[in-house]
Amino acid sequence: MKYFALIFYLILTNTSYSQDWDIPELKPQYDTFNIKKSRTLLITKASLYSATIIGLNSLWYKDYPRSKFHFINDNAEWNKMDKLGHMTTSYYIGVAGIESYKWAGFKRNKAIWYGGLSGSLFLTVIEILDGYSEQWGASKGDLVANTTGSLICIGQAFLWDEQKIILKYSFRPSPYAKCNAELLGANIPQQALKDYNGQTYWASANIKSICNIENENFPKWISLSVGYGSNGMIHGYHQEGDPERIKQYLLSLDVDLSRIKSKNKFVKSVLNTFGFIKIPMPTLEYRNNKFLFHPIYY
Repeated sequence: MKYFALIFYLILTNTSYSQDWDIPELKPQYDTFNIKKSRTLLITKASLYSATIIGLNSLWYKDYPRSKFHFINDNAEWNKMDKLGHMTTSYYIGVAGIESYKWAGFKRNKAIWYGGLSGSLFLTVIEILDGYSEQWGASKGDLVANTTGSLICIGQAFLWDEQKIILKYSFRPSPYAKCNAELLGANIPQQALKDYNGQTYWASANIKSICNIENENFPKWISLSVGYGSNGMIHGYHQEGDPERIKQYLLSLDVDLSRIKSKNKFVKSVLNTFGFIKIPMPTLEYRNNKFLFHPIYY
């Protein structure tokens, strides 16, 4: 999770390209190439990616011994919550990437492939850095999760030219962070990035779009979400004395912020920026062979 905040910085930066795109008269065309915009896009991405990689290499990895490149198998860690984090991060960098290449006027196939693969390509570079670190190692599971996130956004872009199913994230403070504050975070901002016990990952499907509902009165923004979470995790792997690890499966309504119309550019920017957050809603949870109902779950 050392680079999670940096990745979201890239996502927030990329959303600036797309804040006006759902307004029909401003929606760019795939075949209207703009050389000035394309140069701005490529220079911005190259600068941000280079600065991020160089910064990580000098500020993080230098404190740990280097090694020959090696892989590790960490698929059993954190009940796979970390893999969902990788997948969701790669997905959102890909979505932002597609929109930014559209903004620059790249043709449809190039915009989808170049932009959609942005997440996995960027995260693969970080996996390579991990692979040369004695402390960690390149994770095959992470690579699969990164690729999956990219393919989810690329597949929907080719199939529908939109993202009808959005990956989302939510967080609530957990009581387990204080048991290992160094690993899970000492405060709320750290825990939001590091404490998997408090995180939930969702797939949120827009009901009107998925079901092709033509009734104009049906809300465009309402979605149905399925989520996965886990708690009881003090360490990456279960250790003696740790609480029981519990997997959570959730069903909930949601709000697709990207489909809320506004002519105010600031409002649209806020809606697009925070569109990855699952909106608190009544939720049905299944855990330990029991169903639980939460009036509000986040």
